Formats: sequence, structure tokens, C-alpha cells
Amino acid sequence: MGDPPRNPWRRWGGVVLRFLSPPATSHTAKLNRLCSNGTMVHSSVAGKSTAAPSISEYIDTFDGYSFMYPQNWIQVRGAGADIFFRDPFVLDENLSVDISSPSSSKYKSVEDLGSPEEAGKKVLRQYLTEFMSTRLGVRRESSILSTSSKLANDGRLYYEVEVNIKSYANNNELAVMPQDRVARLEWDRRYLSVLGVENNRLYELRLQTPERSFTEEENELREVMDSFRVNKVAA
Repeated sequence: MGDPPRNPWRRWGGVVLRFLSPPATSHTAKLNRLCSNGTMVHSSVAGKSTAAPSISEYIDTFDGYSFMYPQNWIQVRGAGADIFFRDPFVLDENLSVDISSPSSSKYKSVEDLGSPEEAGKKVLRQYLTEFMSTRLGVRRESSILSTSSKLANDGRLYYEVEVNIKSYANNNELAVMPQDRVARLEWDRRYLSVLGVENNRLYELRLQTPERSFTEEENELREVMDSFRVNKVAA
């Protein structure tokens, strides 16, 4: 007899994980993507995927938010965010959720941030603050690629922000002569944020991916963005 069907729902405290398997599609894919139990869920043949990557739904009923994410991504604890997942093969590709403190924020709507453009500037400033470096010869280049608002099917307004940040470092920061200090690109990343407000708190879903991977991963990442929802928490 075969194994009994797996219950697609798992619950730990106020968190519910739901495992979903979408229908097969054909698109460019990473090689040898593994799900958390070590079985292959995504492979590539001659540049084409034989099956769509399985996805999971993460529901936090305690803090009040949910989103979909690739099932093979792994959760990393102690990363400083409310929740943090990353691709086990492309370590620069990850997602996290940040929530404002309930004691210091009284948001009524995402429009409290101003327009989407104003929110985009705040998001970029926050990223640059987090990436500040004390190393000599390090500089960052950044730009806001897009800002927008959307009314989701839950009736709530969300802002979406996309930015690009590049980091350069001198190959010999202690050199006396300027010609001996050559700036080299350390990393080039795209950051995608979705902002929503509920329970008087600001929620931000953050996605990070190397710019070189964005074109290949764009559809998958946008599905994650589109799935983000904030939910009312019972008092």
C-alpha cells in the first residue's frame, strides 16, 4: 500500500503552513531545487522546467499577515525580522516581513506614509541606513525603479516599491595613489517591498534578489508580492 496522503495544513502556535502544488508549467528554472524534506520539486531539462515549483502559504494568525513562498525556501531564525526565508542555493535571494512596534505606531492606512512615491523614498532610505558600512572605500549607488498602489481583493490598499542598490568597494582601500584604488562591484541587487496597514501597525514584505537573477525569477517573485495580505487580529 502507498503512503497515506499528507495533510496540506500544519500548525505551530499561531502559525499555519499550507503546502500547495500548482499545475505544471514550462519556464526557465533553477537546477536541483529541493524542498525542505530533501525531495526534488523543480528541475530543468534543456533550459525548460519539467514541473512548476511547489509553493507554501505562510499564515501568522498571531501578528496578522500571510503570504505564499517557494516551498523549497528555508526559514532562518534569529535574522532580526518577524519571519525570514531564503533560497537554499542562491543565498542572496530571500524574503522577510517587518512589522512596526504596536506601542509606537498608530497607523490607520498605508496612506499615512504619503503617496507611493514618498513611501518609496522612505523605503530606500531605510535600506541605505541598514547597509551603511564603516569600511574604507565602500560606496553605494541606488535608484527607485517603481512605486505603485493597489487595492487588493481583501479590500485593503497596499503600496509596492522596487529599488536597485549596487555596492562598490576599492580593491586596495589603503593605497596612497588614487589610480591604485580601483572600485569593483561587490553586489547588485533588486529589492521589492509591499507595504500594508492593519491593527494600527505597518507591515512590510521584503524580497531581495540579485539583479542578474531577477529576469529569471520575476514571475515567481511577483506571485509572492501579490499574495501578501495583512489581517485583523482578534483583541
